[in-house]
Amino acid sequence: MQKSFVRLAAAIAALSLFVSAAQARADVPRARYSDVASYIGAPKLQVTLAMIVAGGGPAHFQTTRLLGVLAGSKTHAEVEKLTKEYGKASVASFLTVFNYVVDDALSIVKQEHIALPSSPNPSPSNGKALAAALYNLGVTHGSFDVEYMLDGLVSHPIHVTVMNDIDVKYGRPADANYHKVLQTAMTDLKAVYGL
Repeated sequence: MQKSFVRLAAAIAALSLFVSAAQARADVPRARYSDVASYIGAPKLQVTLAMIVAGGGPAHFQTTRLLGVLAGSKTHAEVEKLTKEYGKASVASFLTVFNYVVDDALSIVKQEHIALPSSPNPSPSNGKALAAALYNLGVTHGSFDVEYMLDGLVSHPIHVTVMNDIDVKYGRPADANYHKVLQTAMTDLKAVYGL
């Protein structure tokens, strides 16, 4: 009798933990273009600053410059691979939207009076270290998700605002394309560097 009572109590406790965990997951917003829970912690602004500086800085950010730092001598090969995989128009759209994303996010950060750190980390000139930092921001449950990375760079609310702004300026397909191409580029960098 006492053993069955203990088993019943243990089963109820386990069920209670399962329900609590499910409720906690239900409260976390989901990514727009994948089925992962969004990152809802504080953004890693030193990595954000490193990415922006690697791309030419806040006033002169260019995605092509950032890719050159991240991929180094493999940049041309990576652009060719992305072009073969997605087409010239999709890659051009990705580059345009990525430039806009950084400008828009910086505008929101300024408007919200969010101070960027005084120094970047890792070094903006170390492509491998920066690629690793960016990639690691996107790892959730053992796999990489670009939206999780973007949440980690600017926060989930700012990421959502930027996505909505992309939709207004370029259309939702351009937003989806930006995320898709960036997901592939980051996964390619992982393979290049063995991250």
